[in-house]
Amino acid sequence: MKINIGTKGFVRFVDVMGDDLTVVDAARVSFNKESEWEDIVDGKGVLSFKDKRLINFLAKNNHWTPFAHPQITLHIKAPFPIRTQFFKHKVGFVENEVSRRYVDDDPEYFNPRWSYRPEKSIKQGSGDNVDTDMQNRAYLIYSQVIDACDSAYKRLLELNIAPEQARMVLPLGTYTEWWWTGSLAAFARFYNQRSDPHAQAEIQEYAEAISSIMVNFFPVSWKALTNKDVQPE
Repeated sequence: MKINIGTKGFVRFVDVMGDDLTVVDAARVSFNKESEWEDIVDGKGVLSFKDKRLINFLAKNNHWTPFAHPQITLHIKAPFPIRTQFFKHKVGFVENEVSRRYVDDDPEYFNPRWSYRPEKSIKQGSGDNVDTDMQNRAYLIYSQVIDACDSAYKRLLELNIAPEQARMVLPLGTYTEWWWTGSLAAFARFYNQRSDPHAQAEIQEYAEAISSIMVNFFPVSWKALTNKDVQPE
């Protein structure tokens, strides 16, 4: 399962441990109890009404620990400034990233949809998208810098400069990739913050892609934690 973001970015499912029933059983262990699927439909378990009610109760009252037991691993590709926003979420996550200390294949670069500076508060990050003429003018400036940095990087490698030093000339618009493993609770916190309309548009795209993957494995829990109906990918 892989969801493309723009022309080069993506979110790809790697692995999962647990499901909605895991959340239920993690909560019911307090009373030394376990639950079972009420039914199996198309190979997927269906929770009983009482177990769905329990999950909704846990989420509503912020009993987050049962949601911390399921784990999911994703493979993500994004430009460095967006990756930085991912990595601000530390609790419940671990990441391993492609390292240009060892990898010197051709870099790939992000092409932004340019926006104006916000008129009211810098906390908004950016304002309205610029018109076509301004898009072209901004892209020309950006592409000239990208070309210069890319050329410098490759020339340094040709001089047999160590990749860990040559990478220092690469711009922030360079793509990177990493594996990201976290708990269901952690992914829900990430989604609720990064899907907010005030979040940067690019991170919102990644948040929605992650949501479309998560709902495949935790349909009841994900809806309870995010208060949102999401169609499985």
